[in-house]
Amino acid sequence: MTYQEILKQYWGYDNFRGIQEDIIQSVGKGQDTLGLMPTGGGKSIAFQVPALSKDGLCLVITPLIALMKDQVRNLRERGIKALAIYSGMTREEIVIALENCIFGNYKFLYISPERLDTEIFQNKLKHMKVSMITVDESHCISQWGYDFRPAYLKIADIRKMLPDVPILALTATATPEVVKDIQLKLGFRENSQTFRMSFERKNLAYIVRSTEDKPKELIHILKNVNGSAIVYTRNRKRTREVADLISSHGISVTFYHAGLNNEVKDQRQKSWQTGETRVIVATNAFGMGIDKPDVRLVIHIDMPDSPEAYFQEAGRAGRDGQKAYAVLLHAKSDKTNLNKRITDTFPDKDYIRNVYENIHYYYQMAMGDGLGCTFAFNIDEFCHNFKHSPIQVDSALKILTRAGYLEYTDEQDNGSRLIFTLRRDELYKLQEYDAETEKLINSILRSYTGLFTDYAYINEDSLSVRTGLSHQQIYDILIMLNKRRILHYIPRKKTPYIIYTRERQEKERIILSREVYEDRQESYVARIKAMISYATAEENCRSRMLLRYFGEKNEHNCGQCDVCLQKHETGLKQGDFQDLKERVLNLLSKSPCSTIELISLLNTDKEKTDRTISFLLSEEIIHIKDGILYT
Repeated sequence: MTYQEILKQYWGYDNFRGIQEDIIQSVGKGQDTLGLMPTGGGKSIAFQVPALSKDGLCLVITPLIALMKDQVRNLRERGIKALAIYSGMTREEIVIALENCIFGNYKFLYISPERLDTEIFQNKLKHMKVSMITVDESHCISQWGYDFRPAYLKIADIRKMLPDVPILALTATATPEVVKDIQLKLGFRENSQTFRMSFERKNLAYIVRSTEDKPKELIHILKNVNGSAIVYTRNRKRTREVADLISSHGISVTFYHAGLNNEVKDQRQKSWQTGETRVIVATNAFGMGIDKPDVRLVIHIDMPDSPEAYFQEAGRAGRDGQKAYAVLLHAKSDKTNLNKRITDTFPDKDYIRNVYENIHYYYQMAMGDGLGCTFAFNIDEFCHNFKHSPIQVDSALKILTRAGYLEYTDEQDNGSRLIFTLRRDELYKLQEYDAETEKLINSILRSYTGLFTDYAYINEDSLSVRTGLSHQQIYDILIMLNKRRILHYIPRKKTPYIIYTRERQEKERIILSREVYEDRQESYVARIKAMISYATAEENCRSRMLLRYFGEKNEHNCGQCDVCLQKHETGLKQGDFQDLKERVLNLLSKSPCSTIELISLLNTDKEKTDRTISFLLSEEIIHIKDGILYT
């Protein structure tokens, strides 16, 4: 089938969008390819279509477990065989999934970067027919990116094992420095291609509202701009507080963060996506893989700590091409709060070493032990026991991860899952079940497929409705069947993990190099400064500021941000004045000329030009001598 036919058959679209086809053609020719596509640019199709046209398996490396699960589910619904491997799965589950990739004619294997250097994966990989490697969120491989993850560096080793397999790197937020670093770290070959989709969003108006009463301004905006909205907050506690505030003004609202269980998250997301709920208040956990085109408004009530994060979250507005607004609420205290995040994100080195040592006491780990061990990590219990702040512990563990002493995964919500360990015929031969057990087994077999070859995620709540059994009864029966080795049942667990990548060290021997600590800190500080500059700018077009940050040269103002729309003292819109000012200074720097010549060269509205020239003369930005203007 042609790429066009694959697109039509599986997705129902007649044509590709933007740079999708360029990327697909490049990967199809076996070239290493980098695709820079803004949020909503259609990244998934850019790798799924060429993968379906090739023999073999597409290896998809992504850090977003929720997105991974979502994409696997979507592919399976389209009749495409796909699997995922991530932190929190048992060894048995992983083995079954990998065996299926070798023998089961699967087209996609989604895998988190932390799983790449495990012995079991690398052994099984040798027997897989891999057609291409896709690296999603590829900015994570660059130490200069806003979201660097050391596990991504392991991709280079996988590349060496598959030297002839093309690699496709995708990202929505990469500065020029990060682009070069991605290509270097992934070992791009000479004939590689880079495709950039413009990051400009012509339908999206970027607005900054300076206010010392953010709640009041938030409600004012929500009441004056109709349609679906997302309000982003800094932490989980704030989501509930802000949602309660919005609700008290009669606006339908819910809140969303990573700490909620999957059923609640799914229900709230669905309620918002269908329009039943107008506003969703969320942390940055919300949005990855969310496809709701008609979001009219994205409001940040708390300042993000980087233009990358802001751009990605703001970009969830107006994907349908209709007018939308991205509003940042800014108060004087934001600068202080952002600077505090520097010390929270980069705690003192001695503090980090103390956290490392406390972890060993927590797990009762002897010196020299630990290598290869994986532990569930209860951060609240740990902080209570050792009198630490959760924010700083989280940061310390991430720095220790970058330094290579352990791996700390974000909180994983792993639903209940099971596999039958008996063959189907053996299961039916057993006649010793009581009525409740038989009812549950039959309901499971009717509700889920593939239970004898792979672990299936089950929902105890829906099984309870179907069988009339309580949640506790279902749990007790499954535990009993597990003990009798009729099935293997893994109850739901929600927790981060710590994986020891090397044996325990003495804390004095913990080396936190400049690359791991100081360089990263400087990069973080630079991003915070860029974010503060964006929020406090009064003369520069917001859209141009963001585009320039990402290395995209844009010669025109957007004409719709708050800066462009505000009045300059000349009486012109700020954006029009800035545009004319730049053009005047540019022309005069090349060649001084008379006012009449300048007006002719500018070829624009005479009144606007006169006002601009008069202002520039009065402020002595330009000068006139003998009728000739010069800078």
